[in-house]
Amino acid sequence: MNVCYNAVDRHVLAGKGKEIAIRWEGDEPGMTKSVTFEEVQREVCRITNALHSKGVRKGDVVTIYMPMVVELAYTMLACARMGAIHSVIFAGFSADSIADRIYYSRSQFVVTSNIGLRGGRPLPLKSIIDTALSSRRLTATEDNTDGEPPAAPIKSVFVFRHYATKDSVLPETYLTKGRDIDMSTYLETQRPYCAAEWMDSEDNLFILYTSGSTGKPKGLVHTTGGYALYAKLTTQRSFDLQPTDVYACVADCGWITGHTYIVYGPLLNACATFMFESTPMYPDAGRYWDMVQRHKISIFYTAPTAIRSLMRYGSDIPQKYDLSSLRILGTVGEPINPEAWRWYYQFIGNSNCTVADTYWQTETGGHVVTNLPGIIPMKPGSCTLPFYGIDAVVLDAQTGQELCSAGQVTQDDINGVLAIKQPWPGMARTCLGDHHRYLQVYMDPYKKYYFTGDGCRKDKDGYIWITGRVDDVLNVSGHRIGTAEVESALVAHPAVAQAAVVGFPHDIKGQGLCCYATLTVDYSDHFATENREQYNTLVGELRNAIRTTIGAFATPDLIIPAPSLPMTRSGKIMRRILRKIASNELDSLGDTTTLADPSVVDNLIKLVAEARGDKK
Repeated sequence: MNVCYNAVDRHVLAGKGKEIAIRWEGDEPGMTKSVTFEEVQREVCRITNALHSKGVRKGDVVTIYMPMVVELAYTMLACARMGAIHSVIFAGFSADSIADRIYYSRSQFVVTSNIGLRGGRPLPLKSIIDTALSSRRLTATEDNTDGEPPAAPIKSVFVFRHYATKDSVLPETYLTKGRDIDMSTYLETQRPYCAAEWMDSEDNLFILYTSGSTGKPKGLVHTTGGYALYAKLTTQRSFDLQPTDVYACVADCGWITGHTYIVYGPLLNACATFMFESTPMYPDAGRYWDMVQRHKISIFYTAPTAIRSLMRYGSDIPQKYDLSSLRILGTVGEPINPEAWRWYYQFIGNSNCTVADTYWQTETGGHVVTNLPGIIPMKPGSCTLPFYGIDAVVLDAQTGQELCSAGQVTQDDINGVLAIKQPWPGMARTCLGDHHRYLQVYMDPYKKYYFTGDGCRKDKDGYIWITGRVDDVLNVSGHRIGTAEVESALVAHPAVAQAAVVGFPHDIKGQGLCCYATLTVDYSDHFATENREQYNTLVGELRNAIRTTIGAFATPDLIIPAPSLPMTRSGKIMRRILRKIASNELDSLGDTTTLADPSVVDNLIKLVAEARGDKK
């Protein structure tokens, strides 16, 4: 089979070529575009031929670092069409993070754009790519100190021109001669058709990197047949998809939500998909609702973080718009708190829309626990019951004993961790180049089960409530951020001797980031908040170090330079205490007498309180 053929050509052959395949809205409200299945087929084929002409072949990894424009979807489909493996990197990642992902995937081809736009601000994507490609990680010719081999040499960088730029072509000075290709002119020379490469159902379709509990990102591999089936089925059933629906998932293709529920799922169902480049706050807090009114959107899928952000502005703003076209509302990325659920249901859905609370992961490929509209009754804050074929169970976190099945009616609530007993078509098959890590993270913690990494509560009716991560990966505004990655970025600064990063409840983001940093001797006077200028300068430098190394989305809410951290006598950092301090749960710190220096706790409480005061 071929996923691109099934998502595009199949519908053209069925007489749907003139129907809309993609609706796009840019950063500015008036910047819109619609393309048909025939147009998608032509442009995808041109891009496929362009990639092929520069040496891309079946099995090669193509790195994509682009804004949310239709060419991003075209390029993903072009890779699928020719059997290349795409690796989409969120356009908020830094040059260092991009370099890591290119290095570990052994990618030799990059597709990017001259700029991106977000919230009225231009993002210099091509410049960031140039910085990444010139990094030591990708230019070294010898094994590094860890014994890892040098990177595969970059052969070609394909550069699209963003719609907002005025000139029809990119200036020659902008392109690296012999390496960069200006797609605004090069595509004009390419044929508008090419045959699809036939793929085995277990051939790799794409890699998507996600944060892990170590500093090295995990390259999760999804394959052709099972992923396509699961993307198609879950899109159809989770949203009760009908031919007349105007479907809008306002996520980003840099994450799994964009892969499954913006590109592949809707198009495999011959449903017009919606691509949104901007933010819910630009130019004002009515942007989402203005889009619903103008495009007559009937299915709207967004994140709890966005809902909580919009709640702050009250119900008056959405009530200015005609939202009567809405039929299904969806949430994705993190658990939604009951208050945000009720606001979404009442003021956006007019108490008349199903709210599909979807629980899933990059690793699962699609929804694994969710209520089906019109079939499974809703409960505010609960993702409810498993999807078809998902044998989900609650395990005792310590013993691994199976406590009950998800959906099982019991007399009492049951707390534990969520696991799945049998494989399903959409699950990731491995971590690229490190199958041992895949087994270690997902299969080894509880033998004979896939471990989701999330704690949960099953209520008396069998409904599942996700309580959060139980490993060292935090979920901040729907972005999975490994604490080890943030700690590594901090320790790389000359001021930091040791770092510990924890999450704490955040009204908007769900989880906030609190970074504790013990300082080297040369900077030992900077932790005292009395030295306000030095303190603020250092905190700013540490915050910028995280933004530069990982990306702006990982910017911490609190950075606490401290003389020391709570440690046991054996030298282990007591992160439980750090979490309690960051969460202001000071009455439940527990026993601190086992610490090497219990007085550290009072000092940290004072520093965090002062930092929160500064933030206000």
